[in-house]
Amino acid sequence: MAIETQPESAQAPGGREPGGPSRQRSWWLRPAWHTAIIGAIIGYALGHWLGNFMTPSFVATGGGAPDDNDTAIVLGYAFLVLGWLIGLGVFNDLIRQMLGKPVNGDDHAETGLARYFRYSLGHKTVGIQYLVGMLVYFFTGGLFAIAIRTELLSPSYHVLSPTAYLEVVGEHGTMMMMMMTSVILGPFGNYLVPLMIGSKRVAFPRIEALSFWLTPCAYIILLSAIPLGGFPTGWTGYAPLSIQAGEGMDAYAFAFGLMGISVVMAGFNIVCTIICYRAPGMRWSRLPMFVWAMLTTGFLLVLAAPVLVGGMYMILTDRTAQTAFFVNQLGGSSYLYEDLFWFFGHPEVYILALPGFGIVSEIIPVFTRKPLFGYKVAAAGMFGVAILSFFVWQHHLFDSGMDPDMRPLFMLTTELISIPTGFIYLVAMGTFWKAKLRLKTPMLFAMGMYVNFLFGGISGVFLSDVPADTTAHGSFFVMAHFHYTIMGGLIFAFFGGIYYWLPKVMGITMNERLGKIHFWTMFITFNSTFMPLFAVGMLGQPRRVFEYARNLETLNDWVSISAFCLGGSLLIFIFNFVMSTVVWRNRAAANPWQARGLEWQVSSPPPPDNFAHIPVVLAGPYEYGDPNALPVADLNPPAGVIGGALTGAGATASAGSEA
Repeated sequence: MAIETQPESAQAPGGREPGGPSRQRSWWLRPAWHTAIIGAIIGYALGHWLGNFMTPSFVATGGGAPDDNDTAIVLGYAFLVLGWLIGLGVFNDLIRQMLGKPVNGDDHAETGLARYFRYSLGHKTVGIQYLVGMLVYFFTGGLFAIAIRTELLSPSYHVLSPTAYLEVVGEHGTMMMMMMTSVILGPFGNYLVPLMIGSKRVAFPRIEALSFWLTPCAYIILLSAIPLGGFPTGWTGYAPLSIQAGEGMDAYAFAFGLMGISVVMAGFNIVCTIICYRAPGMRWSRLPMFVWAMLTTGFLLVLAAPVLVGGMYMILTDRTAQTAFFVNQLGGSSYLYEDLFWFFGHPEVYILALPGFGIVSEIIPVFTRKPLFGYKVAAAGMFGVAILSFFVWQHHLFDSGMDPDMRPLFMLTTELISIPTGFIYLVAMGTFWKAKLRLKTPMLFAMGMYVNFLFGGISGVFLSDVPADTTAHGSFFVMAHFHYTIMGGLIFAFFGGIYYWLPKVMGITMNERLGKIHFWTMFITFNSTFMPLFAVGMLGQPRRVFEYARNLETLNDWVSISAFCLGGSLLIFIFNFVMSTVVWRNRAAANPWQARGLEWQVSSPPPPDNFAHIPVVLAGPYEYGDPNALPVADLNPPAGVIGGALTGAGATASAGSEA
């Protein structure tokens, strides 16, 4: 058992001891987004000038007008990030401590709306920052998708040039896969995990805050590829094209690598928090399934994302320092990049899928009023998926010239991973069995997620077979499978989580009727968009081309119109979210769903320190329908529990029960 050592006294966000009043400064002098933007602009200008100064052409002209080059752009991005962090005040506390001065609490203890625009150390503030940021990134990627489907309305009449079309396809794929890596771990993980395990804070508040504030930098840098001419490689960035491409490729590689650093820090922080900050009595067998999902996802991020970061910065050194990691003619290997990328890229699929399963596993028991069927099986399934995900990456190379003798091995491992995934799926089906369902909006999204994931899973098993994959490789069939797995799974779970936990986060319920309209329009239009793409792919249309056979025009028109309607369904969510949180503001009860989760046992929104005292957990979160079930936790533990740490005989008894 993890013995909690959090101080019992009230703390300011980030774990600082409360102090006296600090000197208030004018808002424009306090570090926030506006000072970060100023710092980023100055940093980019300085780095760009330095990069040009280092080039032979600048020196040869005696300091004449410099030309843009990869070195200048990459150094500009590096100094942009540094200036952004300096402007945010990330290093202020460190510098004060190095100078022997007290930490100025004013930078982190601010309340009100302004704290969401600052470098805050409160885990709930960071969670909301992540939620808004991820919604912005998701809708930006959605706009690129609308541009793609607009171009594909006709096989011959073009809205975009070939270069612009590839640029839009690359931006869409990279925005979704790069930025959406933290779509659940960022907002829900940071906000809810401490509440769910009975903690007052996360393990490393500064790492948590930094992991978020790197994401706007990555977002801005990725979009800067557009004025630089974009990148022609799609979201995968395959060499040698990535080495030969224009300056927009620098933005891709730097942004993807920066986002990789962000998610490594986020995953490390979540893992440490879950292992070390559980309340007394929070045994492994009592962890909510969402926490299990965050734990396995955190391990995947810590182990897989550094490989991606290495690959991205190897691309940058090939482009700027004339190394030859991926240049075949100079002794490098473009296959090396494929291995590095997909060693991250396939665990990435489960980095997105496992949190979705964690969310719906929290929702289903509440709205069926039944214990989660096969709790231990589901937890084991998540770890099975996490472990096996590192043994399947080369199925992406079936058509890339890999050793044919290796194909049966990776076909086997790919098919094996469907077994622990099936465990997780069957746990939900067992919970549904003979249940009396309450079809509230969160439950509808949870059920929709399982329907969509079934199609994605079946088509995935089909693609794991070498002959079938060789036939469908690079076609819209693969793209349809991928979107059923990720958007049909993760994004439906994401919206279900918003409807489910918003009353906890803001104390406000979203309009139920609009929520159900949102679900049904999104579910119908999603399937109307991506189901026909299986047929389009089998009929021979490849991805990333903007001209196709004329006999496929009707199907593509159907898909495009459905995609526009799918985008419209998301506007319903925006309207509901804004009106519910800003205009209507219907107050929610502290526990509107009558859930047993520890996060629902405190007020909504939660108090600043989460719990007045570190709770003692008495029972699991899914014991619905049992009249003899104990309360989930004692929120006012006896004197034997001090600051969350058991003392004397209490500690011995707890250790014995944990063993």
